[in-house]
Amino acid sequence: MIWKNNQMGQIKQMNEIFLERMRSPEIGTAIKSGKTTVIVPCGAVEQHGPHLPLFMDAEHGTFLGAEVAKRLGNTFVAPTIRVGCSDHHMSFPGTISLHTNTFNAVCRDYCVSLSHHGFRKICMLPSHGGNFKPLDNILDQLNDAVKDDCKVVAYTNLIELVKTWKKVVHEENGLGNRVGGHADIAESSVMLFLHPELVKKEKAEKGFTAELNETVIQKIIDEGFHTVTPNGILGDARGMSKEIGEKCLSVLADVIADYFKNV
Repeated sequence: MIWKNNQMGQIKQMNEIFLERMRSPEIGTAIKSGKTTVIVPCGAVEQHGPHLPLFMDAEHGTFLGAEVAKRLGNTFVAPTIRVGCSDHHMSFPGTISLHTNTFNAVCRDYCVSLSHHGFRKICMLPSHGGNFKPLDNILDQLNDAVKDDCKVVAYTNLIELVKTWKKVVHEENGLGNRVGGHADIAESSVMLFLHPELVKKEKAEKGFTAELNETVIQKIIDEGFHTVTPNGILGDARGMSKEIGEKCLSVLADVIADYFKNV
């Protein structure tokens, strides 16, 4: 019985994907055996309308990182960068933001550290819209900072993410037009799936529902979220469900995993 328990413990350790839950020697052994890909989720702690908690993007990033890692196989997940570039949300109480230079430095230090230990592919995974452009802008710098045999890649297609969730929601209940990209039916459903006790469904409402294009995104970044949507919602949060949230996470994980496989 003791032998079986020890064996089960070893199997669990071998299957662990979160670096921060492991011991250093175990990580070193895994890297030497060829497990040299790691995902770095990049989230945020910011307002998500009157009905969702501030840690929506941070929690989403951690879960999504794990789902992508499972699909890639032989992949670790680094500790989520929980606070991101949220200056455009600062008119809403509680939001915490990093200056772009600070965020860039944190990403660089993550990559340099991971490369130092022998990781050969670092996948930067933003789960907050405000992190997409900064990551895209510094990708060359990140690659210059790591070792020659290490490659840093990033998923930075925010428009594709929104389109993916619109498709999922449309297929589930025909309300794809309520997906706007922030605190909408999709994100609300994701949080309802992850932390149902923290969602105030009765406060879910309609926000900015026009097309989310590059012009709108740039206005949000330059002038602030409140100039486009006073209640902090892009889209419409009504109609959320755990089932939609689970499918949104699953389908998006498929899309991102396919991207990382081919880049």
